[in-house]
Amino acid sequence: MTAIRMVSSVLLLMLMHSGALCARRFRGGRNPQPRRSPPPPTYRADRVDTTESFPLDFTAVEENMDNFMTQVKNLAQSLYPCSAQKLDYDMKLNFLENTSVTCNDGSSAGYYLKESRGSRRWLIFLEGGWYCFNKENCDSRYETMRRLMSSSKWPQTKTGTGILSPLPEENPHWWNANMVFIPYCSSDVWSGATAKTEQSGYAFMGSLIIQEVVKDLLNKGLDNAKVLLLAGSSAGGTGVLLNVDRVAELLEGLGHTGIQVRGLSDSGWFLDNKQYHCTDCVDAVSCSPTETIKRGINYWGGVVPERCRQTHEGEEWNCFFGYRVFPSIKSPVFVVQWLFDEAQLTVDNIQLTGQPVQEGQWRYIQNLGIELRNTLKDVPAMFAPACLSHEVITRNYWIDVQVKGTSLPRALHCWDRSLHDNRNNKAPPKGCPVHLIDSCPWPHCNPTCPTIRDQFTGQEMNVIQFLMHMGFDVQKMAQQQGMDPSKLLGMLSSGS
Repeated sequence: MTAIRMVSSVLLLMLMHSGALCARRFRGGRNPQPRRSPPPPTYRADRVDTTESFPLDFTAVEENMDNFMTQVKNLAQSLYPCSAQKLDYDMKLNFLENTSVTCNDGSSAGYYLKESRGSRRWLIFLEGGWYCFNKENCDSRYETMRRLMSSSKWPQTKTGTGILSPLPEENPHWWNANMVFIPYCSSDVWSGATAKTEQSGYAFMGSLIIQEVVKDLLNKGLDNAKVLLLAGSSAGGTGVLLNVDRVAELLEGLGHTGIQVRGLSDSGWFLDNKQYHCTDCVDAVSCSPTETIKRGINYWGGVVPERCRQTHEGEEWNCFFGYRVFPSIKSPVFVVQWLFDEAQLTVDNIQLTGQPVQEGQWRYIQNLGIELRNTLKDVPAMFAPACLSHEVITRNYWIDVQVKGTSLPRALHCWDRSLHDNRNNKAPPKGCPVHLIDSCPWPHCNPTCPTIRDQFTGQEMNVIQFLMHMGFDVQKMAQQQGMDPSKLLGMLSSGS
């Protein structure tokens, strides 16, 4: 501990000295501004109040003093001489070394990378974007959403947001990790392992793309990683459930047994429930979830986790649904899921635009929330707000949504701590919840839900306007009860 205090003192002196030098060169740090009186400080329990960020990983300092000293040395080198150039926060495009693993159209697959010197934490994110399941709707997808099937027009850089942001004020606990973004260009829910054929017209290699990205990253520092978090949203969230154990097995097979592989699945926990009303199965939006996956898994040559495949032999499509595949997953996984997911409602043929929702649709929506709660009750680490939305971890408002007073970044930090303590046979930290699910019964009854906008006018809707659109007349019911509408909303939110 004495050595740590000494190093900390040296580090503080370095920062003060370098900061003074830099201040003479370009006052104002990241965004130079004229001098002004500082605003009064504001405080948030789950956000880091800082004005500069350095790629230092302070976890387990006592266990590895040499590594800590290396980080101090890197910091000194990065601060002296000071540079007035704009700090580079963007992830840069890299194409796979194995050119035989491709996007749908045969163009090179790849990934975006922002390295963080000194950090042994890596975050690999799988992009979402629906899927196609036969030649006809894949052709249509290629014409209308080509960037999800081809790398031909990918930009050279990408800026991370939400959990991919390098700014601690937006990303309190993962800001200095090595960030990797894998664009979705396989249209197969990250499950395919099939080369392009004349019959299909396309390659479906989502699962292989993940494997090749991991192999390439081993030469860029991943071989020295302590933690690898495989994250994804929507189809990427389902892709996490399908691939997290495969990534762990790949690294173990290559001799990297010290890397702790974990999963973070956002908005990928879909239900194979009955649609509100059935329609012709034309594309991924109009078909029932089970029908599209049944057709898709054959068309893609889809690969599912081995333990799940054995459980559902002959009906491997079951493994694309979170509550069915989760029991077979060995790696730790944190599930993030809106209780009223817009994509789930879309495939269930519930339309939330135009005319107010009918009574039957309203009951269907409420039952969906109940069903989803039931499938999540045995998931040890999860965050499920009662909101109508889709995807969250890469949104800049992801730090604002709370369940029972705990934000999502805070819950993920608690999960990190609990896994670390469990490995070291320590009791889990108190007051640090990881199983968070809203109990209020209808969409957007949680006051921290994201803003809703009318899809026709673009205007923001408050909760009362939204509920009235959903067919729930808050004003009328409040009038009948002789109370203020906001008081009624409060009572409903609390379950009274």
